[in-house]
Amino acid sequence: MRLPFLDREGERRRLRRALRASEGAFCCLYGRRRCGKSRLMRETLPKGRSVYYVGDEREAGLQRAAVAEAIGELLPGFADVDYADWHALLRRWWREAPNGAVLALDEFPYLVRVSPELPSLLQKSLDANQARPVHLVLAGSSQRMMQGLVLDESEPLYGRAREIMKIEPLGVAWLPKAMGMKKWRDALEAYAVWGGVPRYWELACDYGSLWKAIETLTLDPLGVLHHEPERLLLDDMRDTIQSSSILALVGQGCHRLSEIAARLGKPSTSLTRPVQRLLGLGLLKRDVPFGQNPRSSKSTIYTVADPFLAFWFRFVDPNRSRLGAGALHAVKPAVKKRFPQHVGAIWEHLVRAAVPRSAVLGKEWNPAHRWWGAGLDRKRLEIDVVAESLDGRILLVGEAKLRVSRREVPGALAQLGAKAERLPFAEAYAEIRPILFTPECDTPASAEGNLATAEDVLPALT
Repeated sequence: MRLPFLDREGERRRLRRALRASEGAFCCLYGRRRCGKSRLMRETLPKGRSVYYVGDEREAGLQRAAVAEAIGELLPGFADVDYADWHALLRRWWREAPNGAVLALDEFPYLVRVSPELPSLLQKSLDANQARPVHLVLAGSSQRMMQGLVLDESEPLYGRAREIMKIEPLGVAWLPKAMGMKKWRDALEAYAVWGGVPRYWELACDYGSLWKAIETLTLDPLGVLHHEPERLLLDDMRDTIQSSSILALVGQGCHRLSEIAARLGKPSTSLTRPVQRLLGLGLLKRDVPFGQNPRSSKSTIYTVADPFLAFWFRFVDPNRSRLGAGALHAVKPAVKKRFPQHVGAIWEHLVRAAVPRSAVLGKEWNPAHRWWGAGLDRKRLEIDVVAESLDGRILLVGEAKLRVSRREVPGALAQLGAKAERLPFAEAYAEIRPILFTPECDTPASAEGNLATAEDVLPALT
């Protein structure tokens, strides 16, 4: 099933504006694979004056011939010449391309691997032809290489880009439209598996149920997504073994750097660089308690940032041997049994992300965080959601639960209020407002306004 083109209005607007410039514009798109970079380009590039080519792993001569063939659709006869090098091809393109023409090279890192001189040649072409409105768009899934090409001041293309856009996964709010869902709880569970990657949504739409899609695409060793994390890491990591090991340990419950290092038998200092790399790629997330400085806090914990990777490293990776041996029938029930815990963790994350984007409790809030540590009574205390109002007077204290019944609401709110009073910084606020977040509840959302469901939370996450 092919999804409708969703969101990306900001990206389309910026790209269109650049490609209408009166001078030559260079734009760069990057981001993890399957998030829609290619679809964005195809939907946005001007019809009738664009050349679109997707790089691959063939030899340079074959790639040049293929690019010339693509250009030939816009400039008849262009492919009739055998170009000895990229310099000859690019020189003719910029000489003969009509005003407003666009050369779009997708998966550009593949081209650079076999033709490392290409960035320098493109830089010279851009500089020499800047006055003409002939444009260049480069895109790639290797975030490390794409960032280096345009953000590293030692690289030829540094400082030339008019637009540099990281294409992120889509927000959960787009799932109901994409997959035809009527219940926000269904969207939450699907997001907990597929995250915000449109291609995963497309693949899952071909199956009648979430669990049939999980079994066929992810648990089955022949499934399209069974080896997906390996492909993602190969795009950006020189040492995929260490990166995969870190993600696996975090996904299976090791959230502190000291725990990860102990399990790997390495000093914590040796993991600083790979962990920073995973953070930079958006594969790991670093949390510190509410109110603490991320740079100086000693209470850091790490989680897998992407829902699909969190699902995979929690359920697929530890069962790969059994799945490979054909024991899917035994693994699937165990995954189903623990799945609600995984959904609960994703729900917590989404709630924190939604608080500053929605007027919860009739107020506007700063970014939300967890809080953990010793309470005023010196006993351990953990709270799922803590946020400060924009005016700094009110503290929101929330608990994220997968389900709350009508009779449980008053007691749960009272218990949460008692927890809030134990916070070491509670007295600094004029008011503390407790709130329960639950995907669904059999009580009206009017429980003194202190209850928010998936219908209240998820639409804000576009």
